[in-house]
Amino acid sequence: MQRRAYAPGLAALLAAVTAGVTGLTGCTAGSGGSGSAIDSKAGGPAAAAAEPGKYRTLLEPCGSIERSTLRDLLPGVDFLPQEQRERVYRGTSAVTYDTDRRAGCSWKADGPDASHQLTLDFERVVSYDPTVSDDDRAQQVYEGKQTAAGLAVAPTPGTPSPPASPASPASRPPATGGPAPSAAAPAPSVAAVPAASPGTTPEGLEPRVLTDLGDAAFLDDVLTRAGSTAQHRTVSVVFRTSNVIVTIRYGEQPGRITEVPDSKELQEKAQGLARKLAEKFDE
Repeated sequence: MQRRAYAPGLAALLAAVTAGVTGLTGCTAGSGGSGSAIDSKAGGPAAAAAEPGKYRTLLEPCGSIERSTLRDLLPGVDFLPQEQRERVYRGTSAVTYDTDRRAGCSWKADGPDASHQLTLDFERVVSYDPTVSDDDRAQQVYEGKQTAAGLAVAPTPGTPSPPASPASPASRPPATGGPAPSAAAPAPSVAAVPAASPGTTPEGLEPRVLTDLGDAAFLDDVLTRAGSTAQHRTVSVVFRTSNVIVTIRYGEQPGRITEVPDSKELQEKAQGLARKLAEKFDE
């Protein structure tokens, strides 16, 4: 008799508990759906991270130039003893703390008529801003170098261009050559460039932006002379390929103080080397 009385009571208790749990579950599910919708509207979709750069490593600069090219750029090497010649060809590595981010090499050969110097600098740019791609950050670094060379940077489309300010006289050697060619008239071809007078850069070979090298490039040409020493000309070619910036400096100092290094020859050789390096980065 006691077991019969207990069973109906237990059944009633279980039914009550089941009903409570069902109601609680329904409320929880409704609240969760509503809260999820609110959170989704408040936060919105996550912003996509900027694209990483194409390059994750750098070329080894001292081994990036073929010996035949070095021999052409450093003609004085042929007059050196074999041991010194090999040392020149190996180059001198720049001291850096991370060769995947910055690497460089330099070469120098003194000949009977002139000495030549060549320097390479490779820089891989990484953006630490998730909204700025490595390429865009590299372009900013490149534009800083172009501005430092006294060359105007084209404004970003859709933004007003600030008035151009000339380079500080203290930051660059005195201007050389004749007046700049009119914007309406094309610069004369290299073949038509007249012979330069001592201490000048021939017309048409002035520092300028290059349009057929990498993603962006410019050339600088600086002639210096300290006291009674021979004049020294340094041609720099800087170009960007994706998130890597390559800087080439090629210089010559004649043995006689009356001689002036040839801009055309130095520029042609520096640009030729730049194109070979651009191809190596694209391999």
